[in-house]
Amino acid sequence: MADRFRELERPQAGRLKDVVLMATVTGFEGLRHPRRNDLKQFAELFDPLFSASSDEARRQTAAALSQCPHVPQSVALRIGNAPISIAAIFLTRSTSMTDATLIEIIRTQGPAHATAIARRENLSVQVVDALVERRQTGTAPAKQQDEASRPARPDIRLREPASSDPTETRLLREEQLRSDIKNLARTAVTAHAPAAQPGPAIEPINALHEALLVRFARSREANLFAASLAAALSAGPELGERILLDISGQQLATALTALEMPPEDSLFVLSAFYPDLTERHAGTTRGDMLLDSLDLPASRARVQSWLQAEQEEKSGATYQPHLAPDRAADPRQTAARQDASARRLVDARKTRAFGRGR
Repeated sequence: MADRFRELERPQAGRLKDVVLMATVTGFEGLRHPRRNDLKQFAELFDPLFSASSDEARRQTAAALSQCPHVPQSVALRIGNAPISIAAIFLTRSTSMTDATLIEIIRTQGPAHATAIARRENLSVQVVDALVERRQTGTAPAKQQDEASRPARPDIRLREPASSDPTETRLLREEQLRSDIKNLARTAVTAHAPAAQPGPAIEPINALHEALLVRFARSREANLFAASLAAALSAGPELGERILLDISGQQLATALTALEMPPEDSLFVLSAFYPDLTERHAGTTRGDMLLDSLDLPASRARVQSWLQAEQEEKSGATYQPHLAPDRAADPRQTAARQDASARRLVDARKTRAFGRGR
């Protein structure tokens, strides 16, 4: 009898915790200007209730608190570290999360959490740097696996033949050496066959970089967009600026096609930075016609040539953004101003001429 009563108790206890959690969240949302004591009390009550509630209740709680402007950071961190099915809406919409909380979630959780954070409307420079760092550290294991999967060099150690005749032994050793050299050459040709492709390899864009490009295009942040584009291409920041400075949009469309970005996102990005591509002609837009005129192999070959040219550049000058406040004078341009010695010489001549006049 007692066991039957316990079985009846368990589902009701679970529902009771869900109700208490939702009631606590509703009461906290009703506080327009919560005091410090209210925030502390809510943070202490929230953690055990959130851990003991069902997934549906936790999902509703995350959705409700995503619209609350004064969520304590301990509560925001607790929701942000929840599974992505629960924390996605909170990571994408909550305005109460600080940069420190977002960076901690990026560094401790998986790529799904980082992708949700990248879709936020307002991202600071520190959060963007953390997202790029998360992407770079996430690709390191893949590179190690590629290096581990490379074919091993064949063993060319000579085996001692069993014959005791010196002449026969020498002939057998020479024949064995020729056979090993042929096998080594065949293995080397097979291993280096993919490297014969011109230019560095271009990987398809991932969800994180795609979200960053769309987000920066929506807010018209050209500098951050160029940096994210360069990171997606595994290139230097100057290449991203050069691509974006092409006012026709041809280079950006080529880069997005080479990265295999979805057509709807590519069209949105092109229309954001080049409004003239939104003009309609023959039932379509100029942006659609530009993307339709590009194919993947040709775009990849062209972007690979850009990357190869960037690697071959051997310039000792350090890179500075085009709009840098302390940008040095371009040594390729002719001097437009006189130096100090020339100005002093001109001033001295004017002084002498003035004295003769008197």
